[in-house]
Amino acid sequence: MQIDVIETTGLGDRSYLVSAGGVGVVIDPQRDIDRVLALAEKRNVRIALVAESHLHNDYLTGGLELARTVGADYAVPAGDTVAYERVPTGDGDVLAAGPVRLRVMHTPGHTHHHVSYVLTDADGAVQAVFTGGSMLYGATGRTDLVGPEHTDELTHAQYHSVRRLADELPAGTPVFPTHGFGSFCSATPTSGDSSTVGEQVVVNPALTQDEQTFVDQLIAGLTAIPAWYTHMGPGNAAGPAPVDLSMPRPVDPEELAARLAAGEWVIDLRSRTAFAHRHLPGALNFELAIANFVTYVGWLVPWGAPLTLIGETEQQVADARRELVRIGIDRLAGAAIGSPEALAADREQASYKVSDFAGLAAAMAADPELVVLDARRDDERAAGGVRGSLHIPIHDLPGRLDEVPDGNVWVYCGSGYRASIAASMLARAGRRPVLVDGGYGDPDTGASAAGLHTQPATV
Repeated sequence: MQIDVIETTGLGDRSYLVSAGGVGVVIDPQRDIDRVLALAEKRNVRIALVAESHLHNDYLTGGLELARTVGADYAVPAGDTVAYERVPTGDGDVLAAGPVRLRVMHTPGHTHHHVSYVLTDADGAVQAVFTGGSMLYGATGRTDLVGPEHTDELTHAQYHSVRRLADELPAGTPVFPTHGFGSFCSATPTSGDSSTVGEQVVVNPALTQDEQTFVDQLIAGLTAIPAWYTHMGPGNAAGPAPVDLSMPRPVDPEELAARLAAGEWVIDLRSRTAFAHRHLPGALNFELAIANFVTYVGWLVPWGAPLTLIGETEQQVADARRELVRIGIDRLAGAAIGSPEALAADREQASYKVSDFAGLAAAMAADPELVVLDARRDDERAAGGVRGSLHIPIHDLPGRLDEVPDGNVWVYCGSGYRASIAASMLARAGRRPVLVDGGYGDPDTGASAAGLHTQPATV
């Protein structure tokens, strides 16, 4: 049997195609199913079964549309209430597609009805296990997405689910999780690009800690939940609409200027340094070339708000649209393509400065009252920050702009990506930002190297 990995780096997830005997089985497909169809054609297989490990909280599934498109069975955990016909899967069930067998294991924790699929051949020999949001590489799926009232129960369940996988499967069984490659569905950071059940026995907290220690540490380590997650579970239960990857409606410079003047969400996809050098006043910078693009657009743009893209090329806009439909941002107000100079149509353009942590240190030495904004999450700030800095996580900034003093504001994050979004928001609000473009923890050029890092009690 051949197992192909379909990476979705923008969300930190993986989907899978199992091929054997001219038959294909797909696990947890993303919404842009053209990638899956192209791979199945390349492998010369007919997709006969599409299986979901759970109703996903971080993306809209492509499973329903894929199954309908190719005429495959569509398997979804039996305990989940959905608005479409499916093959309900329960513990102990065996799903067959040609020589492929998937044995269902109920592994609650990430959700109440989460299942894992044990891949076997027709003779019952175990080939792999698809663990969804249960056993990840050195971690487990987070347990607080169903609702805070369920977190403790689901964390205990997660512990036992991972242990069941380890107890019932051979040590050499390859593990193929859906989450854990940057996804916020992971309870804690993961490590590695591949693993087996036996390797997880010695590194996974659910298998190396006692139950209460695991529960306490997992819950204590849970971070903020991206805002768009609240729409994904209901959307997957209702059944996502067929995906639309067509180009957005063209927007000319006059209409673009009107949208900017109205304060609408107009997103410039260029690099953060190019944006800082020259951009249209009022535009916001969400750099497409970074894996975090869809995470922060989904987190910051109010659900359903008009959204206009600015791209350098049609391909850049098409790539952004593909990322956005994965989380259900389907209706774009339009897109403008071209340089800031061309799109400005003789109107004024804007810019702001870019520096680094060494530059920040020099500026703070010259002006002890300098305003410095830390746009990182609470869990990052807990390990320390630039002394005297104001801490507002990027996902809270739209509602807390009035806490940022007028005038010059230097802004940093963990890499420069979120700081660039924050800087563009500050510029739109009338502040004069300076983007600190660099990795906070970089040993050579980060905050500590510049003498700026201080421990939590003294931040």
